[in-house]
Amino acid sequence: MTLAADRSNAPAAASSPRRPMAFEGARLRAPALALLLPALLLIGWHLATAGRAYSLIPPPYQVALAFYDLAVGGIRNDFFSGTLLTHTIASVSRVYGGFFLAVLVALPLGLMIGRITVVREMFDPILQIMRPIPVTAWLPLAMIIFGIGPTSAIFLVFLGAFYPILINTVFGVRSVEPRLFEAASMLGCTQSAQFTKVVLPAALPAIFTGLRLGLGFAWMIIVIGEMTGVPTGLGAIIMEARQLSRTEIVICGMIAIGVAGFISDRIILMIGRKLLSWSPNHV
Repeated sequence: MTLAADRSNAPAAASSPRRPMAFEGARLRAPALALLLPALLLIGWHLATAGRAYSLIPPPYQVALAFYDLAVGGIRNDFFSGTLLTHTIASVSRVYGGFFLAVLVALPLGLMIGRITVVREMFDPILQIMRPIPVTAWLPLAMIIFGIGPTSAIFLVFLGAFYPILINTVFGVRSVEPRLFEAASMLGCTQSAQFTKVVLPAALPAIFTGLRLGLGFAWMIIVIGEMTGVPTGLGAIIMEARQLSRTEIVICGMIAIGVAGFISDRIILMIGRKLLSWSPNHV
């Protein structure tokens, strides 16, 4: 009996140490896969540009040196040295200024368009006409209305973020199950209270999708927004470096925008996961 019991317990005892190892492997797999494609791109970039004297695209190590000089200084000590933080703060303030303004306007408007028929019939046609107009077409008009400076950049960022937030909010409201309104009415919830008690919670997954898209578009638009004559900003140094044929600074500005946009998206995603932990469909 003792020998049989020892044999029956042997596989379980042998397999128990494997579970932490399997968990560690699964936890390390995602970062490894995330780093695989950038590593392959860097290798291909290096092979395509290293050792070419007349290449217009600098190799990765030159961009790395330029990024260090842009962030800290001490290598070239030129116009761009040590200015990364200043330009990043300027761009972040404009991106979030335009983004939060878009949220303040698009969110309540989207709730009303999705829920109130009169508002939808009034606003939807003009919004659908204006939506296909690219932000670049608004650039001259923005400079005429707001002048040369950061206000024009914030307005262009606002336009870039406005429509994704609005459309996803309207979609979320229109997708609310009618049975929820019937149940709320049976429980004594008034029509005005249904906005906060029924519509907003049910539409939150779509709203957060719109917020992520809107913030992503805001970072895409910042380069166009900072073509309005502002002296600081990541878009401003990209345009300045383009005129000076400093391709490595252009790439550094692109990397900085990508990293800042990634961090912004992670923040929105983290907030969404906390607020929407009840929703199985929200990632």
